[in-house]
Amino acid sequence: MRKHHPKNERIKRQYFAYLEEAKRMSDKTTDQVAAAIALFEQSTGYKDFTAFHIEQARKFKRDMAGNINAATGKPLAKATMRSRLSHVKAFFHWLAGQPGYKSRIKYSDSDYFNMSGNDTRIATAKRENPVPSAEQIRHVLNSMRAGTDIKKRNRALIAFTFLTGLRDDAMASLKLKHVNPQSQAVFQDAREVRTKNRKTVTTWFFPVGEDVEQIVGEWIDFLVSERVYGPDDPLFPSTRVGTSEKGGFAALGLTREHWSNAGAIRKIFKQAFETNGLPYFNPHSFRKTLAQIGERTCRTPEDFKAWSQNLGHEQVLTTFTNYGAVSSHRQAEIMNNMRQRSCISNQPINVETLNRAIDLLVGCR
Repeated sequence: MRKHHPKNERIKRQYFAYLEEAKRMSDKTTDQVAAAIALFEQSTGYKDFTAFHIEQARKFKRDMAGNINAATGKPLAKATMRSRLSHVKAFFHWLAGQPGYKSRIKYSDSDYFNMSGNDTRIATAKRENPVPSAEQIRHVLNSMRAGTDIKKRNRALIAFTFLTGLRDDAMASLKLKHVNPQSQAVFQDAREVRTKNRKTVTTWFFPVGEDVEQIVGEWIDFLVSERVYGPDDPLFPSTRVGTSEKGGFAALGLTREHWSNAGAIRKIFKQAFETNGLPYFNPHSFRKTLAQIGERTCRTPEDFKAWSQNLGHEQVLTTFTNYGAVSSHRQAEIMNNMRQRSCISNQPINVETLNRAIDLLVGCR
């Protein structure tokens, strides 16, 4: 059974080069695009793209609606379907302008990869994700023992995330020289640190408590003084695995190497929270915790702008909309408090009272 089409492979290679060079997409994103297009080809039986017909787009959508997620055993999420369809749609929109294809494919053909309006609203709906409170984070930190090098690292890792809000992949690639405890700053140099969109960012410690700063400071002192780590060594070294005395594989200490990805960091977070009877809060959820603390702490627009920049956001609106959502529990609490202190009367207001209220507001400007 055919599993590829030579002509399709050639034009796909051109498209991926276009994405990486012209659209400046990352390898990871390009891989996601390639996977989506491959699924479409599988749906058509690997027919030549020049033989495209709108019925192929319809069939592709029907096939995805009937697919099952191998990990969960449930139908594909609408958000997953929307992402794949958008990748294939963009590809065919590009294809419609290429020599050898523009006589066969119209730009409007790509619109047949759109989801229905209802499915799009389901796919893009904002859903409340669990966010740890500052008290829960502190509870985990206070319960973590630091009897071994690995346990010291794990505790410092969670404290550092709370203190800086750095993304997990950035922390996996940080070097000791990037952190200055004296100036309370972290220099995320995109030449060496795997920051999002490879932006160079300077982050100052968030005011979450001297106890949290102390855990991080003691960890850095331990690496430098006792383990003689240098400036180019990792801030959070990977685990050294070897053969134990019993003959099996075991964690034997720390290496002088960085983690290749953030997978191990997420496992540390999962174990730390679940050990304390709490739900798993991933490293990224700490950024939402910090955004919520900022909403309650900042007193001026300038304060919140600085807080937002410290999270690496160029626009304050990003912090408000993507990170600062009020939880339903907190929303109910705020609404109840406002209801209790409300002085709104059920009686109809007369014109004279309304005019006095307007005069009062104008005078307060």
